[in-house]
Amino acid sequence: MEQRVSEILDQRRAGVLLHITSLPGKGNQGDLGKDAYYFVDFLHNAGVSVWQTLPLGVTHADGSPYQCLSAHAGNPNLINIDGLIDSGWLQLSEKCDECERSRFKKSCLMTKAFSSFLTRADINQKQEFKRFCQATAFWLDDYALFMALRDNFGQQCWNQWPEKYKNRERKALKEAKKRLHFAIDCFKFEQFIFFQQWMALKDYANRKGVLLFGDIPIFVSYDSADVWANRKIFKLDEDGEMLVVAGVPPDYFSATGQRWGNPHYDWDYLQNSGFQWWLERLQTQLEQFDILRIDHFRGLEAAWEIPAEEPTAQIGRWVKAPGRALLEAIQDRFQSIPLVAEDLGIITDEVEALRDDFNLPGMKILQFAFDGNHDNPYLPINHVQNSVVYTGTHDNDTTEGWGAKLRKDERDYIFEYLGFPNCSLHCALIQAALASVAHLAILPMQDILELGSEHRMNTPGTTEGNWQWRFQWEQLTPERANRLAHLIDLFNRRH
Repeated sequence: MEQRVSEILDQRRAGVLLHITSLPGKGNQGDLGKDAYYFVDFLHNAGVSVWQTLPLGVTHADGSPYQCLSAHAGNPNLINIDGLIDSGWLQLSEKCDECERSRFKKSCLMTKAFSSFLTRADINQKQEFKRFCQATAFWLDDYALFMALRDNFGQQCWNQWPEKYKNRERKALKEAKKRLHFAIDCFKFEQFIFFQQWMALKDYANRKGVLLFGDIPIFVSYDSADVWANRKIFKLDEDGEMLVVAGVPPDYFSATGQRWGNPHYDWDYLQNSGFQWWLERLQTQLEQFDILRIDHFRGLEAAWEIPAEEPTAQIGRWVKAPGRALLEAIQDRFQSIPLVAEDLGIITDEVEALRDDFNLPGMKILQFAFDGNHDNPYLPINHVQNSVVYTGTHDNDTTEGWGAKLRKDERDYIFEYLGFPNCSLHCALIQAALASVAHLAILPMQDILELGSEHRMNTPGTTEGNWQWRFQWEQLTPERANRLAHLIDLFNRRH
């Protein structure tokens, strides 16, 4: 089965990996304000044509973008408050730095902005909001009600709510919609503003020749609007509790594996429904991004099911999934969709066949390459054009930090292999990535800035200290920016 590669992914390009929260700015995390536009300008000037981010969803308290409250909704913490002032929905006097530093205070500002919108918006603006709500009703109605109820019940997981709300009894939901109507509409307004700001940034990036590369977690959080509103899609018992949870067995990242805790899909139900939920999910993401990565792609062939009562991922079993039927349904709906397969971890011949039969680019991580095995798929000599090469991902240490932990003989081997003996290790890996035959080379921003382990984004298997890293403009010296631009030209990746 020969499938055509998307034109976007069939050209030699360079990209940078940086999540929106890692942008500089005044609040406690980056947002969709002026610094995001400055970053696009930097990418454009350097010849970088791809900006890869992490998922944009509404996070829980731990901030993980891979455990979100909705598979569709955007994170309102990414909304730029100055944009609300520019739109006329907030007064400058209502803004303070403290309000931008916490989800609760920012919600307070959004409530003020919505109240202002209701009284000040003209008929065209109100019609635009109405059209947004109608176009997204297939997910927005459940999400807004879910969030309003979650606030009403003190941020408890939905399985702790009173039975009538937990089980979505029609009378109870009707009463809740009436009682919480302002909060529900405010959550819808948050999404309206988020998508306005995101699509404005996407339009600016695209006009500058920069494509946006998004990430779709294969699983969704148990505590999410999706599970609450679509229990039949997931493997739950009669009370809505998880029977099995997702994760991966012991691997490079963790000796006990990773117990993610997400519910598994009831693939039979999804397949019988024509994968409609998945197709709607892809539609939302394709509106926001030019390229999409399917995180944990191997889970579309078989996924590691852990009994819910097990505290680690060591005990479990691989359970087959209808990935081929799903990808066929995706292809039928979206034709030449620019998908990338995150094919890391325990990869079997079946997973590789699924990826290759649909001509999806896989990932090549240079930090995994130098174990002395000539058959290592991550070694540059084993790269193929239809792939995406990285020095490391958001789950890896920075290359500088990784290299500092290597023995001298290991470092000497890498330098000898790559042929850059007068270069620092992070520089050698950056050059190897850009020199690769892989059509797309992605560099984490930390590696461009030559940063150590204290600047890594995430340590898999841990819950503390992740997702908080931000860079500062002072770190991006003219020398570093010019060096990046030179290397992109040198290895013919300017687009």
